[in-house]
Amino acid sequence: MASKPLSIDEVNNLSYEQFVSVFGSLFEQSPLIAAGVWSHRPFKSRESLYSALCNIVDTLPRAGKEGLLRCYPDLAGQLAHQGTLTPESTAEHRTAGLLELTTAEQNELDSLNEAYKQKFGFPFVICARENKVAAIIAGLKSRQNHGAEEEVTEAIGQSRPQTQFTGVVAPCTSCSEQHRTGSGAKTTFRV
Repeated sequence: MASKPLSIDEVNNLSYEQFVSVFGSLFEQSPLIAAGVWSHRPFKSRESLYSALCNIVDTLPRAGKEGLLRCYPDLAGQLAHQGTLTPESTAEHRTAGLLELTTAEQNELDSLNEAYKQKFGFPFVICARENKVAAIIAGLKSRQNHGAEEEVTEAIGQSRPQTQFTGVVAPCTSCSEQHRTGSGAKTTFRV
């Protein structure tokens, strides 16, 4: 990805390949979401782009949502141990403290992750950047009590790349002013 900020106009002018390259990793290993959104250009704002990305996911049938969730790695699982997580997942694991687990915490997470996957058929998904180890373990325990439909809805909600999107799509310093005054300030994207 380039480090040059892009205005919403520049984002709207990205080729299909460029657009998928820039936004394709927002949902774990699922560039198809960005591919599906590209044809919805032009976007009026970063919020409308984010909304379009989420709408693609929301309109998937349940099997499609479950497939998307299967693209996520186990928290503190084999990929983390091998050091082969995506850079985004590694950063989330680090922020949550999942890369410095005690043996007891690792064993508990492994057991809970396996039970969860056996019940729901996809890995446990939680916004790791907004949680620490204790909250993740508590979430794994409590969400085991969900029914399948409820858990798909919860996991999809947790998969929303709000934090990651904010890192890719950085607002310009005058965007708040634009919304209050209607000025011509442009939303910028960091890619």
